[in-house]
Amino acid sequence: MSADSLVTHVAAALAVVITASYALGAVARKLGQPSVIGELCAGVALGPSLLGLAPGRVYEKLFPEQIQPILTALAQVALVLFLFAVGYELDLRLLRGKGTVTAVSLSGFAFPMLLGAGVVLLYPGGFASANGGQPVDTAFTLYIAVALSITAVPVLAGIIRDQGLAGSRPGAIAMASAGVIDALSWPVLAVVLVGGAHGSARTWTVGLALPALYVLSMLFVVRPLLVRWMRRPGALMADHAPVAVAVALGSACVTNALGLHVIFGALLAGIIMPRQPDGVPDNRLLRPVQESGGLLLPVFFAISGMAVRLDGLAASDLLLLVVICAAAMVGKVAAGSLAARVARMSWRDSLTIGVLLNTRGLTELVVLNVGLQSGMIGPRLYALLVVMALVTTAATGPLLGPLRRPAGRPGAGNDGERTPGTRPEPDPGPSPAADAEPAPRP
Repeated sequence: MSADSLVTHVAAALAVVITASYALGAVARKLGQPSVIGELCAGVALGPSLLGLAPGRVYEKLFPEQIQPILTALAQVALVLFLFAVGYELDLRLLRGKGTVTAVSLSGFAFPMLLGAGVVLLYPGGFASANGGQPVDTAFTLYIAVALSITAVPVLAGIIRDQGLAGSRPGAIAMASAGVIDALSWPVLAVVLVGGAHGSARTWTVGLALPALYVLSMLFVVRPLLVRWMRRPGALMADHAPVAVAVALGSACVTNALGLHVIFGALLAGIIMPRQPDGVPDNRLLRPVQESGGLLLPVFFAISGMAVRLDGLAASDLLLLVVICAAAMVGKVAAGSLAARVARMSWRDSLTIGVLLNTRGLTELVVLNVGLQSGMIGPRLYALLVVMALVTTAATGPLLGPLRRPAGRPGAGNDGERTPGTRPEPDPGPSPAADAEPAPRP
C-alpha cells in the first residue's frame, strides 16, 4: 500500500469511527446511559464480530491490516493524554482523609479484590478455559482481583451529574472514594504486570526497582524543574499545555520501555505536574489536554470494541460471565453500602454510594486493554470482562432509580439533598472525553 493510499484509508477509518462513536454515544445518553456504553458498542459493531459478517469484505476494506498499527498508536496517544488529565485532577490529599471516605474507599477497594481472587480460586477451570488454557497463577489471580475492584471516576462524574447528585453527600463521598480507589488500583496493577513478566523473585525485584527509581526521579527531579519553569518571570502568559503533553508522552515512553504500560507514565506525569498555589488544577493547562485527547478517544473505544470477538465465545463461557458479573456487582455494592452504613449514614444513602461505586466503564476498559496487550488475558476472557464492564456500568442508572426519593418529599437523608457542610458543585460543562468532565470536589 502506497503512502497516499495509507493516508486515505486512515482518514476514512477515522471519519467512520468518530461518527459512529459520537452517534451511538448520543443514543446512549438519550436512553439514560453514559455515552461510553454507546461508544464501546460502536467499536464492537465496527469490528469483525458484526461488520466482519457483512458481505463484500467491508471490514477488510475499511480497516485493512496495514492501518491497524496506526489506529492503535492513535488510540494510545489519546489514552496518554486522557490519563494525564486524570492524574492531574487526582487529589492525593484524599488519601489522608478520615471518616466515611476512608472507610468506603478502603472497603470498596479491598473487598472486591478479595472477592475477585476468591472467585478465581473457586472456579479456576472456568477461567483457564476462557483464557486459552493459560495457567491460573498468582499474577493472573491478582489481575482479576484488580479488574473487579475498579471504579471509573470519569464515567461516575457524568452519572452523578445526570442523576442530580452533584453536591449531595452520597455523590461527594462516592466521587472522593472512587478517586482513592483509583489511586490504590494503579500501583497494584503495576506490581501485577511486573510479577507476570518476571518469574523469579530476583528478576521481580529488579523489575520493581527500576520503575521505583523512575518514580523518585519524576518526583524529586522533574517536578522541581517544572515548578521553576512554570513560575519563572512571565510564565503567567506562557502556554504550558505543550510542555505538559511533551512530559506526558515522554513519561509514557519511559514506563513502556521499563516493561510497564504507557498509562502508568501518563498518570505519573499528571500527578507530578505542578498545580496552582491553592492546589487546584490549572484549567488553562487541563482543558487543552482534555480536548486534544477527547478528539481521538473514540479511536480507543473502537480498538477496544474491535478486540471483542463474540464469535469466539463458547457456551460454557456464559456461566463464567454470570459469575464474574455477580462477583463484580456484589463486591462493590455490598462493600460501599456496608462501609457507609457503619459510618452511620442512612440505608438509602449507603446503598446509593454502593451502587455508584459499581460504575466501571472507561477506566475498566483501560485495565482490560493493558491485560490483553501484556498477554495476561486472552481474547475470550477479554470479551467476557468487557461485557461485565458494560453490564455493571449500564446497571447503575436503573439501580439508582428506586433509591431516589420522590421530589418534594421532606426529610433528611435524601440522596439528592445537599447536606450541611457541602456546597453545590459548579457544572464543568461538556467534556471533550467520554463523560470525562472534571470530577466534582467533595
